[in-house]
Amino acid sequence: MAIHVLIAPNAFKNSVTATEVAEALQKGLHQSGLHCNIECFPIADGGDGTGSLIMKKCHGELVNCVVNDPLGRPIEATIGLIDRGKTAVIEMADASGLRLLAPDELNPMQTSSLGTGQMMKLALDRGVNKIILAMGGSASVDGGCGILNALGVTFLDEEGNILLKPTPENLKRLANIDLRGLDPRIAVCEIVVLCDVDSQLLGKDGAAAIYGPQKGATEEMVQQLDSFLTNFAAITLKTCNININTLNYGGAAGGATSGVHAYLNARLVNGISYFLQLTEFDKSLQNASVVITGEGSIDSQTLQGKGPFGVAALAKQRGLPVIAVAGKVPLEDDEELRKYFDILLAIGNEPADMETAISNTYFNLVRIGTDIGHMLKLNSHV
Repeated sequence: MAIHVLIAPNAFKNSVTATEVAEALQKGLHQSGLHCNIECFPIADGGDGTGSLIMKKCHGELVNCVVNDPLGRPIEATIGLIDRGKTAVIEMADASGLRLLAPDELNPMQTSSLGTGQMMKLALDRGVNKIILAMGGSASVDGGCGILNALGVTFLDEEGNILLKPTPENLKRLANIDLRGLDPRIAVCEIVVLCDVDSQLLGKDGAAAIYGPQKGATEEMVQQLDSFLTNFAAITLKTCNININTLNYGGAAGGATSGVHAYLNARLVNGISYFLQLTEFDKSLQNASVVITGEGSIDSQTLQGKGPFGVAALAKQRGLPVIAVAGKVPLEDDEELRKYFDILLAIGNEPADMETAISNTYFNLVRIGTDIGHMLKLNSHV
């Protein structure tokens, strides 16, 4: 009797997509000669690529639009519609993502989430009553001010002058936030934000310090960004009576999660849990004999709500064995990881620098998939 293998990996960041990971592992299993049925179910936890995977699983409609990129230039983006057009799926990276900028353009003092807000406004124009936002891969650290500005929020300095460009550089003099122009349709639209990292807004573990350098921030910029976000938080407390300093997921997407929660009443959720529920992952688990998952790195942080953990936790509820593959795994055995991952495999085939390892990711995944197939064949004879 053929075993049923469910392949449900996350993307390997800066290397291969979740779909490519699944395809490579499937190819390897086939090469092993294992007698099996295979289902590929690539996953995402709110990071770059989440929206497209939701659209594929939910058979949504894609709507093209033109919005502003992180530096304010016109760019083509795509809005997804599911639930018979009543729910929009918007990926922040499509309009406000790092991948839209050249390396020499990275500067979070000058970038904005405006384009994401424009996509939300266009979705409201289509008559949606729910918006699902995937916020991974953003290029901005603006607290979501660009999004808010696109939806009618006005930013003012001490003299009451309007601060026109919603970037941290231009909002250094922010003193007041005027909500009178906020699109009234927001009040009757459910907004759900899929978060892939749980971080605080401010301080040494905040949005500026942790994610600013990834978006091009120098040490000086990190201090300026944290100062801007601190001021934004104080004004938000005065304006909305909401303390975003202690908000779970408040530092994700350069603090944009904090802004949309406070001003748009957005609900911040664990990305992988929501994704797996929305795409009915549990139905696929019903047929599985073994589950294979993975992503670029698996360690203790994986257990804080990353994609492979979400998959493994559901698999373990059904008593299924879970094999995880990653570019990097802990050197020493980890008891907590072992509760969820029966086998944890690093895909590297030889010592290599990061660039070489990344370029070989797909081929190493095929090889490790072949090894997993041989291992499962051996197990069936024990």
